[in-house]
Amino acid sequence: MTATLAATTLGAAGSASDPGADRPSGATPSPVPTPPRTSDLPDWADRVVAGMSLPRKVGQLFVTVVYGPRADSSHPGNREEHGLDTPEEVVRAFHPGGVIHFSWTDSLHHPRQIAELSNDLQRAALDSGAGLPLTIATDQEQGLVTRIGPPATVFAGNMAHGAARDPHLARRAAFVTGHELRAMGITQNFAPVGDVNVNPENPVIGVRSFGSDPELVARMTRAQVRGYQDTGAPSETVSAAVKHFPGHGDTTVDSHTALPVIEHTDSQWRRLDAPPFRAAISAGVDAVMTAHIRFPGLDDSGEPATLSRTLLTGLLREELGFDGVIVTDSLRMRGVRELHPDESVAVLALRAGADQLLMPPNLSEAVDAVVAAVRDGRLSVDAIDRSVARILRAKARRGVITDPLVRLSAVERVVGSPRNLREARRVTDPTVTLLRDEPGLLPLRHPPEGVLVTGWGTQTCAELADRLRRRGSRVRTLPTGASPTEEDAARVAREAAEYDLVLVLTNAAWKEDRAGQRELARAPAEAGVPTIAVAVRDPYDAAHVERIGTWLTTYSHRPVAMESLARVLFGETSPQGRLPVPVPDPQRPDTDRYPFGHGITW
Repeated sequence: MTATLAATTLGAAGSASDPGADRPSGATPSPVPTPPRTSDLPDWADRVVAGMSLPRKVGQLFVTVVYGPRADSSHPGNREEHGLDTPEEVVRAFHPGGVIHFSWTDSLHHPRQIAELSNDLQRAALDSGAGLPLTIATDQEQGLVTRIGPPATVFAGNMAHGAARDPHLARRAAFVTGHELRAMGITQNFAPVGDVNVNPENPVIGVRSFGSDPELVARMTRAQVRGYQDTGAPSETVSAAVKHFPGHGDTTVDSHTALPVIEHTDSQWRRLDAPPFRAAISAGVDAVMTAHIRFPGLDDSGEPATLSRTLLTGLLREELGFDGVIVTDSLRMRGVRELHPDESVAVLALRAGADQLLMPPNLSEAVDAVVAAVRDGRLSVDAIDRSVARILRAKARRGVITDPLVRLSAVERVVGSPRNLREARRVTDPTVTLLRDEPGLLPLRHPPEGVLVTGWGTQTCAELADRLRRRGSRVRTLPTGASPTEEDAARVAREAAEYDLVLVLTNAAWKEDRAGQRELARAPAEAGVPTIAVAVRDPYDAAHVERIGTWLTTYSHRPVAMESLARVLFGETSPQGRLPVPVPDPQRPDTDRYPFGHGITW
């Protein structure tokens, strides 16, 4: 497609040269044949693939990063990584199947900017000679992993959903997130997390998981897949990608920095890790993301799952029957780079059965390596064709082929709308969990005259303080960070005496290197001041500070969680959350201090 044709098809609604113009969805037709009904998609995809050159096919296998807030803006990241200046130059040169956005790529500033960037990148793809629109992806898991913040609607996250125990609410959260992402031109969300967090010391999953019970996680995973993919016209939905297969929930190593080993047996995997992936597949999930983990109980080759044909082709494809897109986790992570040189990893992933290669550390080298592997017979043309066809079918199911552009005038109406914000509060209110209230402080019958809010998170302390002020209390914040000192604890103890109530926020205070948070939490209680502690991440903190008699957990530090917390504190709603994970006793790890399902209410 030429630039002249793109401008002509826009007509009076806007032009390709005017990034501020309103661009209607579907205004730029794709040069590939229009996709048919879903039942005929395989034949359509095969016909499109048959007309593609090998370099174009290989390009479709890659999802890469591009740097900068505009498609035509020069950014040193593009020059350093790709040898080009602008995002659109990268798209035109490499013909990737997709791009992925992060804050660190300078791509995510505000909703309209994201939508403009999406539209212009799609134009670059359609005008590049490949003629195929992009998959535009991000990780909007919500909660801990939220790439796009306000004014977009932000939810508390997966473990909070697990505490609410309501798949309908989890589906509604995915519906809102998916519709907002698509309004900004993002067509794939690398979510939901289907990992079952059975290890409290997991450094990389934790509250990103719905919980420790396989059936609970399966129900929530199924609900969110449907929320992302089945709640509107195709052009209003996003592809979901359940992750991280075959299951990243029982590890004490972060695969970003090393290669973890999961010691589950085959029977344990089938009981603990498999149910959420089975549920996602039965719900029709478009993609499954692989984990960079060794799983010797399933494959004793020593390879990470991403490079294991036993796991990707044998287990996921043949046994579980998944015929969607298998996407690797980031190929920049150390977990997949420990055993092989970078230039080999992309080829090995494809040989294992992956279709989509996410974020290779050097795109040019990875593309050349795959092309060379096809030409020398290490990769078959048929296998490449099957992968490209799967990717095209996923794009067609989401309406990306026929509707690659978004209408800019709709962005502000959809993203962060009052209705969506109300929905976020409705979804979050039932998640707050009261673990103990031995002094009977809750609910607060009257606003305390003076409240000190201290502990982790400058912004989180401020958000909670704002909610308390609205309810009539005089509030001071004294944030102390993730690792408060003895001096910080002493200061809080001194100043607490001037207040009627102290609220202490903790974030992963159970960790060995965060002992200062535990000392800080004890300080006002030991000074005799009524104290309420709130774990704004993992619920495990409560078992590590027994001196405080009132403990709640929100599983999240997001503003919507602080609003729901305030509503519980003041009795505007009751604490309805139930623990989606057990909280072990730190002195007796085999004994639960608070069992799965625990939660006090009134």
